[in-house]
Order: sequence, then structure tokens, then C-alpha cells
Amino acid sequence: MAAMNEGRDDGARPLLACEDVSKHYGAMAAVSRLSLDVRPGEVLGIGGPNGAGKTTLFDVITGLTAPDQGRVMFDGRDVTKASPQALCHMGLVRTFQLNAGYDTLTARENVLVGAYFGQRNIVIPGFRVSAQAKRRAEDAMDLVGLADVRNAIVKNLPVYQRKLLMMASALASEPKLLMMDEPVGGLNPHEIDDVMKLVERVRRSGVTIVLIEHVMRFLVALSDRVMIMHHGEKIYEGSSEGLVRDKTVVEVYLGAGASQRLKHLIEERRAR
Repeated sequence: MAAMNEGRDDGARPLLACEDVSKHYGAMAAVSRLSLDVRPGEVLGIGGPNGAGKTTLFDVITGLTAPDQGRVMFDGRDVTKASPQALCHMGLVRTFQLNAGYDTLTARENVLVGAYFGQRNIVIPGFRVSAQAKRRAEDAMDLVGLADVRNAIVKNLPVYQRKLLMMASALASEPKLLMMDEPVGGLNPHEIDDVMKLVERVRRSGVTIVLIEHVMRFLVALSDRVMIMHHGEKIYEGSSEGLVRDKTVVEVYLGAGASQRLKHLIEERRAR
């Protein structure tokens, strides 16, 4: 399927670039010859039906699985074969759909792990965490709003705070690029609004963001550009306004009703 592309070209070198990336599982193309650029400071939102290849694309970019074809560039370097920990140390970090954390540790201890191991390779851990790592951990918890549950055991935290914890652990490594896989999945409308505000704060701090999300009001409200995937291919890349006018996106993903609701939401935001 041909992709509509309204992406901007301001001449800046992309922070992240995927070039003709493919990943197959047997005869199935989870990602098929996909290319994209993400420029410093922007937010790229990725949507599409279940099974479209969104998480597989994240896995390829973040080193969890190797592509069968193509290459991934980060900050001017070819990182196609880089390990997840090496990418983290370069400044490329991610969160996951499922809440990942050390259940028997406190929230502070979880974030300290990200702060301590997230910036450099530590072969033999020391007995003490540096003051700098502690500062990064505290700042990250303050930023996401976990100050009041620093000492809570993670297994006792609700879904919303566990999602914030993943973000804090990632941010404690002071990344250049934060990739979030369904950051508001399973949250109620009030919690979604709070995460929207948080993502805006993260962006204002200078972090570039790529996010996957099915909650379209969240996706279109935050994204400078939106990319829609279907059967491993990019079927749309461009503005939120163009998204609701694209016939292919409406047919295979949004549906007429959701498209109209998004159109009204975008018009309301523009009128404010």
C-alpha cells in the first residue's frame, strides 16, 4: 500500500532514521520495507490496528530483535546491530506495553536502577549509588509525580503509577529519545489527561518522543506527525488533520464514526 507523506523537511539531521527496515516471522512480514525519520525535539505518534507491526518496529529500533533488511541510524550512527543496553547508554530508551518493574523493590529503588545502569556499562557494580545517580532518580520521580510513593513497594502500586514508574526509570538515564509503547493503555480518562500533561513536560525538557497508542485523542493531541501502520507497512505519515481525511486510514483503522469524532476534536483544539 502506498504511504501518504506530509512529513516536514527542515534540513535538520534526523535523531532517528529507519531505512527500508523489514522483519519477518516465517512468511509473515511484521515490518515491511519501512522508512521513517524523527527529528530532534519532535513527537511522532504511531497508530494502527492490532498486529500492524508497531511493537515489532519498536523492538527492531531498540535492539531487542534484529531486522532482516535495512538499517537503523541513531544520532548519526549505524545502530542496527547494537544491543539494548548499548542503545540506552547512547540515549535511546523505551517503555513497554506491560508494566515492567522489580515488584519487591520500592519505587525509588526501581528508578535508581535506571539512573545507575542507564548511562554507562557497569561490569562490577559498587556498594554505593553515586550522588549524581540519586539526583537523577529523584528528579525523574518528581517530574512524573511519584514523590509521594517513593518508598512504596512496586507490586502494591496501581496500574497508573506503575506506568509512571516505567517512565521515571527511563527518564532517570537522561535520554535523548524516549520511545513509549501504549503509555495510556488501560487508564481512565482523567489519568490519560494527566499523562498528556506529563508527556508535554518531558518534551519541553528537550527529550524527543516516539509513542505508540490506540487512544487517538491522546495520539493526535501530542504528535507533531502521525504514522499509521497496517500489515507491517506505513499507510500514512503526516499531520493529524490529514489523518482524518485519508480514505485508506479511515477504511482500515479509524472507521467513519471515529474519524468524525477526531475531526471535531482537532477543530475544537484549533479554535482554542
